Amino acid sequence: MKHYRSLMLKLCNFGIAVAAIVLACSCDDFLDTENLTMKDTSNFPVNETDAVQMVNGIYSVMNRNLADPEEDPFFIFDIAGDDRLGGGSQSNIGAQGVDRLMNAYVDWMKPLWKQRYAGINRANNALETIDNVTEWSSPDKKKQLLCEIYFLRAFYYFNLAQVFNGVPLVLSTDPQNLPRATADEVYAQIGSDLKAAIENGPSTKYPAFGEGRASKWAAEGLMARVWLFYTGFYNKSELPLAEGGSISKAQVASWLEDCIQNSGFGLVSDQRNLWPYTNPYTAKDYPYALDNGLNWVTDENMENMFAVKMSNKAGWSADSQLRHNRIVEFYGLRKTTVDAFPFSVQGYSNGPVCEKLWTDWAADPDYQGDYRRVGSICDRAVEIPKYKGDPAKEVENTNLLAKKYIGCEAYSEDHSSRYLSYAYYYGSENNRQSGLTQSLVWLRFADVLLMHSELTDGKAVLNGKSGLNAVRQRAGLNDITYSLAALKKERRYELCFEALRWNDLRRWGDVAEKVKNQVGNKITNQGIPGEYAFTNDFMQRYNETGGGFFKIPEDQVTLSEGVLEQNPGWGDGTNWAKGDLPYKFK
Repeated sequence: MKHYRSLMLKLCNFGIAVAAIVLACSCDDFLDTENLTMKDTSNFPVNETDAVQMVNGIYSVMNRNLADPEEDPFFIFDIAGDDRLGGGSQSNIGAQGVDRLMNAYVDWMKPLWKQRYAGINRANNALETIDNVTEWSSPDKKKQLLCEIYFLRAFYYFNLAQVFNGVPLVLSTDPQNLPRATADEVYAQIGSDLKAAIENGPSTKYPAFGEGRASKWAAEGLMARVWLFYTGFYNKSELPLAEGGSISKAQVASWLEDCIQNSGFGLVSDQRNLWPYTNPYTAKDYPYALDNGLNWVTDENMENMFAVKMSNKAGWSADSQLRHNRIVEFYGLRKTTVDAFPFSVQGYSNGPVCEKLWTDWAADPDYQGDYRRVGSICDRAVEIPKYKGDPAKEVENTNLLAKKYIGCEAYSEDHSSRYLSYAYYYGSENNRQSGLTQSLVWLRFADVLLMHSELTDGKAVLNGKSGLNAVRQRAGLNDITYSLAALKKERRYELCFEALRWNDLRRWGDVAEKVKNQVGNKITNQGIPGEYAFTNDFMQRYNETGGGFFKIPEDQVTLSEGVLEQNPGWGDGTNWAKGDLPYKFK
């Protein structure tokens, strides 16, 4: 029994091999207070190396969630918006359920709930034990780790709150069976944690604080996102703090100005160079990238401020499965051949792009000549006309494909070999799944600039320009006068397919746009032409669920013995099953 307890604590402290942790269970349940061979809270962390390893474990739950991409917050927020459909095949009910606010599986969202709370538990443990370390290489090292801990706990709670609304507020490792906190209480804690991250984080410019680490600057950016969502969705004027007081719009704007002026982050010269289809091993054989002189800046660049990182380490164990980005796999085309190059890494065809985004962008007089349209969306009929797809399975196919998160192949220099991912050249496996090592970017500098414009009504902030016009300038577009309508369009185009649109619509009160922009899209279902349709009144579903909140996993409600209440709108008749799509099929 002693060895089992020690093993479980080791799993909790070393995040890469974490076991499932439910809300009612803490790593402290497994403590061995007289352990002479394994690590526990009496002997871990004892030095700076231990502390870094402990914090690394908090990050790893994001990779764990990618094992179930349909229940990862990024995938949920991306699919739920109006610019993608669920797609896939009739069997891909997870994506289709997200798109329609319907329940796809028994205990749906359980991996999201479990892993985000595992991360919160690890952050709580880190805050309780970091003072065990008494010697640091520099005063800033401990402060940097505290910044990361507070940032990650806030990030995980923000994910949970945007998916579920009020959730249990767990702030210690003591085993607890807690009811849901109010949204105000959860956001107050998020605000306090981000404020602590900002205040602890050293003002070290990118990239000196370390690749893949949360920073003071990322905390400033996330604070703005939290503030905008909370005040917009809940109709508030300020963001409360758990210790009392609140955060004003002016304070958030000043933090963004600090980030913009002092962080070392910035815009890369061409937005397309952020996406892997411009990598040199793919681009040399991809006419669009070659003709436009595109040159990938890799995942580690001055614009990506916070991302889930992958690994090129080979292998296929229980852990190595989580070193690749399964969201990229789910967005890949079905039944691919060389005719789909460079987007020829086989996947599940989820997330086809809505025709309305494609046509709106082309028709907008403020966006004539915007290279981002073709840089972000592949018109299959134009770019890969010989690719026949998989009409036996594809549903809600629009023949439009998002380029930002999709697997890209590469050839050898002499074309004698074809590699199933460009990442083979960076040390990854030649495999259509484990070779997908693209980072999942949650925050980039362009978003910070646009949030600043929204908070300040277009105040100049970068080289004499507003954030809105700085982003437009990078896209080769002329300056425009600030308005909220202009800001909304720019966010839609610049940030499409980056898991932001759904929550932007929610906080602006514009969710009805989803219905207008999706219904009537021309699609094919197993080769049969049709038009996209909902099976129910989407806005009624949206209102029934309190504004687009998903079902709390049933086992969590059951295990709480009535303490944890289910979200409204998730009773009988809300299950989505294979075959529920409202179309004709072969």
